[in-house]
Amino acid sequence: MRDNSIGSRIFSIVNVAVLAAIAFICVFPFIEIVGGSFASNQELIARDIVIIPHQFSLDAYRYIFSSDKIPHSLLITVFITVTGTMINLALTASGAFALARPGMKGRGVILFLIVFTMLFQGGLIPTYLVVKELHLLNTLWAVMLPGAISAFNLILMRNFFMQLPEEIYDSAKIDGCNDLVTFVRIALPLSKASLATFTLFYAVTHWNSFLMPFLYLNNSDLWPIQIWLRDMIVLASGDFQDPGFSIEVATRSLQSATIVVATLPILLFYPFVQKYFAQGVTLGSVKG
Repeated sequence: MRDNSIGSRIFSIVNVAVLAAIAFICVFPFIEIVGGSFASNQELIARDIVIIPHQFSLDAYRYIFSSDKIPHSLLITVFITVTGTMINLALTASGAFALARPGMKGRGVILFLIVFTMLFQGGLIPTYLVVKELHLLNTLWAVMLPGAISAFNLILMRNFFMQLPEEIYDSAKIDGCNDLVTFVRIALPLSKASLATFTLFYAVTHWNSFLMPFLYLNNSDLWPIQIWLRDMIVLASGDFQDPGFSIEVATRSLQSATIVVATLPILLFYPFVQKYFAQGVTLGSVKG
């Protein structure tokens, strides 16, 4: 029965107010960035915070797409995100399924080694040396392969596979399915929610990746959008004037527009997996 007492109503009102305030605090910086990206140079000089620009301008976006640097880096980022996420999902799902099967020999030792990597890691310099010795420097594989499997996600998905009824696997074995067929035709279709959740986690990680491209990619033709964004935010100073561009563009407006261009695609991707997210975040949890 719903509680309609005064105390319950006050609690609900305070709850909504606090959550709305927190949501506004989280969303406000992005709203300010979007507003600043459409503001003119003169307005940005006159106003510290621009939510709704009085002088609407597309100069920053015109500059961004006037050369092929930003569009090309966006394509590189999309390739890294799509290909890297596919590699992550393939290795995580197959490894989790194998470790979930009771008949696998040595799975305890393998699982211990996986958990060990969550506590102790080689560090930045040894990882760089490994990537160098594998001749992966200045290739996009250097960004995707070192983090191909997340130990935490692997354990979560293993726990999910272990929660599936054993009768399903027995029925598949009676029908003549081997482990590979069982994995592809039975286990994966039953784990759509987990795959969608991990797709979101891996995709956001690849899209926002900065350190690995910064360390391993010296060729500017391979730079993703985050590297160019860093150059515009950290290295730029004062109002920006490109000799090949006829309009003076404020650095602040250019930075804001680049952030919008770099963030919008991953924001548009989220609604497609949102319906699986609430279910997927409880994967591997202990049922009471």
